[in-house]
Amino acid sequence: MSAGTQVHANLTEEQVREISGDLDEPDWLLETRLEALGALEELDMPDVIRTPGRDWTNLHDLDFESLVDPLNAAEDKDQIGPDEAEVLAWSDAVAEHEDLLKEHFGSIVDPQENYLTALSTALFSTGTVIYVPEGVDAEDVTVRTEQNSRSLFNYTLVVTEESSSVTILERQSTGAEQDEQYYSGVVEVAAGENSYVQYGSLQNLSEEAYNFTVKRGVADTYATIDWIEGNLGTQLTKTEVSTTLSGDSSETQIVGAFYGHNDQHFDLDAKVWHRAEHTTADLVTRGVTDDVARSVYEGVQDVGADAWDTSSYQRENTLMLSDESEADASPKLIINNHDTEASHSATVGQIDAEDLFYMTSRGVDPRAARNMLVEGFFVPVLEEIDVDELREDLEELIGARLRQRD
Repeated sequence: MSAGTQVHANLTEEQVREISGDLDEPDWLLETRLEALGALEELDMPDVIRTPGRDWTNLHDLDFESLVDPLNAAEDKDQIGPDEAEVLAWSDAVAEHEDLLKEHFGSIVDPQENYLTALSTALFSTGTVIYVPEGVDAEDVTVRTEQNSRSLFNYTLVVTEESSSVTILERQSTGAEQDEQYYSGVVEVAAGENSYVQYGSLQNLSEEAYNFTVKRGVADTYATIDWIEGNLGTQLTKTEVSTTLSGDSSETQIVGAFYGHNDQHFDLDAKVWHRAEHTTADLVTRGVTDDVARSVYEGVQDVGADAWDTSSYQRENTLMLSDESEADASPKLIINNHDTEASHSATVGQIDAEDLFYMTSRGVDPRAARNMLVEGFFVPVLEEIDVDELREDLEELIGARLRQRD
């Protein structure tokens, strides 16, 4: 690990104990935090795509010593849900559902998987637990987080029991802006038998911020986990969204949209692990890069040896609005079972000159024509979003960014 990433030199056991104590956590949670803190020195950054002589995303040069201030976390958070489901702040969940937390915390995202997951485990001071009992249909669960401090570490746990369902909309934004900020979010979703989870996330943090998030779910028999991931903010985002289809006939869809401009950098992973029979996955991502922005996309469909009768599809398309922007994609199929129907594709290109000429030749202003084509480019992704509020917010933010370009 390079010296530029050794934030652990500034962290102490006393700080971690203070965070845990303020949340009135049990000893086993404190011990998990302290073990993550102790592991920092031996852990490296999350994996990134590498080619000879180059990392597609450089995480080692981040100045964590100036970004991370563990005892000065400040936020405005709304956690709203129907009465039939429990939508709890982390401290309330610790008091009311310790057994649930002990069963699921760290069971999907290993706290010591890499440097940034361990850092988040040791330091998170805010979070949400969403628990949906058997047979309950929970609509309109909303979690809004406005960051008002230099660093903020957030944890979310979703547990759905048999034959239940939940639709979640999560937002991250910036309130009191600092020169630079760091946001870290870990999400674990445990979808019980025949349950349904749709988790929509819209990240619109300050363009001075750095963002690391990992969202992972495990789907039981006949369960479905659908992810919607929108990224517009930050100067650097490193994020992963993935589902393990561990139960027969389980399903997942991962829908992503991003729009990078100025010198933004997005490193986006979408992954599915087929580990049971009759499983289905659909990965769809569309994004735009402009100015000198850069996007890096990695999509993985991994079909295990026991995953008979698998259907798995992946499509990623990036539209570059300037010659100076960059976009790279690395879609991957890993198939260990011949009873599989799968495909993957990735394209990078610019606005079609013929389409633009057709519209301008019929009296459409060139800037309006370009904006219409970009908005139309996102339609296949927007059509996959069932949450009206999230779809409308994305459309509005994309339109505002296009108008700003004018």
